Amino acid sequence: MPQDQINIAIVGLGFGAEFIPIYQKHPNANLVAICQRSRDKLDAIGDAFGIDKRYQNYGELLRDTDVHAVHINTPIPDHAPQSIAALEAGKHVACTVPMSTTLEEMQRIVELSESEGLRYMMMETVVYSREYLFVKQLYETGELGSLQFLRASHQQEMAGWPGYWEGLPPMHYATHCVGPVLALANGEAEYVSCIGSGRIDENLIGKYDSPFAVESCHIKLRNSELGAEISRSLFNTARQYRESFEVYGSKKSFEWPLVEGEDPILHVGEEPSRVLVPDYASILPAEIREYTSKGVYDSAANQHLSFTQGSGHGGSHPHMAHEFVRALLENRDPFPNARRSANWTAVGILAHQSAMAGGKKMTLPDFSLQS
Repeated sequence: MPQDQINIAIVGLGFGAEFIPIYQKHPNANLVAICQRSRDKLDAIGDAFGIDKRYQNYGELLRDTDVHAVHINTPIPDHAPQSIAALEAGKHVACTVPMSTTLEEMQRIVELSESEGLRYMMMETVVYSREYLFVKQLYETGELGSLQFLRASHQQEMAGWPGYWEGLPPMHYATHCVGPVLALANGEAEYVSCIGSGRIDENLIGKYDSPFAVESCHIKLRNSELGAEISRSLFNTARQYRESFEVYGSKKSFEWPLVEGEDPILHVGEEPSRVLVPDYASILPAEIREYTSKGVYDSAANQHLSFTQGSGHGGSHPHMAHEFVRALLENRDPFPNARRSANWTAVGILAHQSAMAGGKKMTLPDFSLQS
């Protein structure tokens, strides 16, 4: 591998296409290939961005010795099998959330990453969003004081999305909630307890045998006095899209706005005020700074939903790509690495199991702990 260049292939060209120009313009990345099952879409994207090497077959891509790392952006059921296959083929892996929907697959990813000396990064957008970077800065400079409690919610109506979403247990897609509360505290979940509430349409229940409209979970942080609360809904719950986190400190507290388009609130003691969250493009290489505030397409009609709902994932896309590339160049674990990704994802898997068992306490597995 060249000392200052990483050859990357993008797998899945829906949401994945958002990362093409980021890698193309990153000073330490070469986007050498793309992979997509649909030939028409593969060629349309390849032609639009001038990418010559195109694969419909994922196995063929993994045999390409020019590819050092893959960035996976495929449907949820494919995440873990494709990550495992890539690691077995000797490729580093970045993968969109969630890492998996089973503990067994997560454990295999952790084991492969560590035994083969390969890097795995779950591309959790919220921990690279401008809002998270703002609160992290407040905490690290001491402005928040001691952390006292953390809360996050993600409510989104998924009717009309691809079929694998239909009836998905809410906590199986919980990392946008779990990530910020555990990352800010630099902690790990020790155990969880979750309650399910409400009921989704009968025709949605059978696919995953999951009846709940909302799942609400408490997390106990390991070796810490802190606890956190997260809640998720996917169907039959009237609410504008909201992907939020809130942080309560001894000196200042941060609360997400109730509706999109408003500024968050910073409480200083008992006095609230609206706060304008800055963009953090300046900490990125100049070549990719523009992508904290824009998508890859000029026409708004062509923008991926992440740029029309949720403010483009808070400008996180270039930050995530930069972290992955730099981690590979510096021969270090990216954030989050395989174990931390497993901890964040396992919270949701175990939370759903807890909800199905009436709130039973569920302990996180050892393979999801840093030590």
